Amino acid sequence: MAVVGGGISGLAAAHRLRCLLGPQARITVVEQADRLGGKLRTAEVGGRRYDVGAEAFLHRRPEARELVTELGLGDQVVHPTRSPSAIRAAGELRSIPAHTLMGVPASVEAVRQVLSPAGLKRVEAEPTLPPIRLDGGDVSVGALLRARFGPEVPDRLVGPLLGGVYAGRADGLGLRATMPQLATALDSGVGSLLAAAATTMPAPPQPHTTPAPVFGTLSGGLSTVVERLVEAAAAEVRLGLPVRALIRREHDWRLEIGTPAAPEVLDVDGVVLAVPAPSARKLLADIAPAASKQYAKVELASMAVVALALPPGTELPDRSGTLLAEGERHADGTPFTAKAFTYSSRKWAHLAGEPVLVRGSVGRHGDVGVLQRDDEDLVRAVRDDLRELTGVTAAPVDTVVTRWGGGLPQYGVGHLDVVRGIEDAVAEVPGLAVAGATLHGVGIPACIATGDAAAARVAAHVLGRVR
Repeated sequence: MAVVGGGISGLAAAHRLRCLLGPQARITVVEQADRLGGKLRTAEVGGRRYDVGAEAFLHRRPEARELVTELGLGDQVVHPTRSPSAIRAAGELRSIPAHTLMGVPASVEAVRQVLSPAGLKRVEAEPTLPPIRLDGGDVSVGALLRARFGPEVPDRLVGPLLGGVYAGRADGLGLRATMPQLATALDSGVGSLLAAAATTMPAPPQPHTTPAPVFGTLSGGLSTVVERLVEAAAAEVRLGLPVRALIRREHDWRLEIGTPAAPEVLDVDGVVLAVPAPSARKLLADIAPAASKQYAKVELASMAVVALALPPGTELPDRSGTLLAEGERHADGTPFTAKAFTYSSRKWAHLAGEPVLVRGSVGRHGDVGVLQRDDEDLVRAVRDDLRELTGVTAAPVDTVVTRWGGGLPQYGVGHLDVVRGIEDAVAEVPGLAVAGATLHGVGIPACIATGDAAAARVAAHVLGRVR
């Protein structure tokens, strides 16, 4: 068996293949980079293990939580502190309001401290507008919000929140893929966005009870999951080798790997393809051309994480982080470079202490220029942003810049149709399955779910042939 791609989706697939096929199966993971883990990367920053890619997983979804437990890492799971987070919008810093769905208000009161009087009037009047009718179609999040609420809700709330997840813009993201609960409520006949958001709100916790945690991470860093998955999968790992061709033969598959100067072939019974959209498009062009064409529709965003280790005693705000609306500027008119800051030593109790850890996120879809700066310039710009937001001027004792080129797929309008086209086309090819962040979510649990499903499909094909 071959798994092409050594990110969390591919490694989850390799692990599940081992569980399903047993110790005798030969499983090979081929990764063109020089390391495994994809967007899970734990670096040493200021002498401490610190995540410079994904920093947490959604604890309310079961996949990551259950996998961590299965791998024997349950005792390392930690949750964020109760420090609030904030948004910088229209030149002011405001707490992220509760009782919203990714910033879409469930009531006027929820956003009273964030919007202008004119903006509040637009929200208050929204239920009086003609009912929303999607009729099974999709719509841009930004376009829908602007039509119903005016510009402030998408610009001050939803845009920064979606930008933190997808490194994208609300106007370019589709409602059905990014806010499925809202789309479901609208499909059911709820004609107002306010009412639709209200139907998605979880029930308030019972008195004297502790709310269930929303997010989790590992005290030793998320690369611990990568390391344990590699052990559990017991796969042969081939690093630094691109897969140049995927060839379907009568009873098996052949992968052409390596460079033209040093080509290799790998013959296997089944393939899990867990790679970004551009690579999947190329590899599937001849085998599943309909899937290849759908992959070609998925755009990607690039970003960078600037990790700062600040001297002991540096005072951070009593917040877990700050999101920045697009177009925010310093007092002197200089635009902010960062789109978000995480005050990690405030957000995570296990990262409190010395040195003080902060990470700035840089880059939105289509914003190419900012990521063309060299590392030194990025660090300087992020430090300037941090000083403007918090007053912190201390020089870092260590910095690490991690660039994620094409790291985040954009879930545009009609993305679910794109995914359906991919999966339907691949389903017609025996012994092949796809996984990854392109499909059903960019978060860790969603990626694990695609890896598990792909492994189950390929294992069923192989076991059926054996029988």
